[in-house]
Amino acid sequence: MKALFIGGTGTISTAIVKRLAEDPCWEVWLLNRGNRKDVVPEGVKQIIADINDEADVAKKLEGMEFDVVSEFIGFVPAQVERDYRLFKGKTKQYIFISSASAYHKPAASYIITEGTTMANPHWEYSRNKIACEEFLMKKYREEGFPVTIVRPSHTYDERNVPLGVHGNKGFFQVIKRMQEGKPVIIQGDGSSLWTVTFNSDFAVGYTGLMGNPHAIGEAFHITGDESLTWDQIYKTIADALGVELKAYHVASDFLSEVGAKYGYDFEGGLTGDKSVTVVFDNRKLKRAVPDMCTKVRFDQGVRIALAYVLSHPECQVEDPEFDAWCDKVIAAQEAAKNMV
Repeated sequence: MKALFIGGTGTISTAIVKRLAEDPCWEVWLLNRGNRKDVVPEGVKQIIADINDEADVAKKLEGMEFDVVSEFIGFVPAQVERDYRLFKGKTKQYIFISSASAYHKPAASYIITEGTTMANPHWEYSRNKIACEEFLMKKYREEGFPVTIVRPSHTYDERNVPLGVHGNKGFFQVIKRMQEGKPVIIQGDGSSLWTVTFNSDFAVGYTGLMGNPHAIGEAFHITGDESLTWDQIYKTIADALGVELKAYHVASDFLSEVGAKYGYDFEGGLTGDKSVTVVFDNRKLKRAVPDMCTKVRFDQGVRIALAYVLSHPECQVEDPEFDAWCDKVIAAQEAAKNMV
């Protein structure tokens, strides 16, 4: 079978491409700018192009057909509309990566199924993903365009440590604060439940949907089965570092308001996503992909990630502005406590 990945070198897609590259049943192609050739497995073929240059891509794809086309870098309707024009009649399945943040926050029930209402007034990113889904499903219903929707939640790999609150330069400054014995900000009271998924586990669910006739015209979220509180997530990270966690809880709406003044968009990422308890019901996926299960627990995955990050200086991106901001927020809340 022949698969084309638009992108294919990101946190999620790298694990999927690696898994397929080891399967002799698949011929794997990537369509991207070729900027991360170091992560492309041997035997994977590349089409070097900018997917936004539709005319050039159409020319380079002329005469080619695929069993599966996987879109990982589609964020707004215009991009999936372009894909529809490029791949209509040229693929047996088009898989679109949406987002579990598109589910209504807060939902009527903390248990999330694929039938949970789609709406997110707090995050434009999520609303755009919903609009992409609506366009694609309309084409499926009216024309039979063979779409499958996949909704990841918080997926990470060896280069990333999942957190709730961090600066614009990524997670590492929070790790540094832990190492230095400083308090780290956790949204809310730290008791809401969250799900994090290691990318190799995600790849099992995703590849099981590829070429699967039961996936056409359907939506699936792909997550692990392990639900942890945010306090547990941060405590697990601290334990892996061998340090004491000094958790400092701050309300999500306060973080959103004060963060916006300093260029941090916490309304989408927190109010519209991570501040609300969600537990994913994965039964639909497991019916379609019986092999899907959590093989990398978070305590295992975070040790893999920290071992990589702490041995690769290029991953240790410091963010002194965010560090100072954390100190200001903590000082302000402590001052407010003393006023009562």
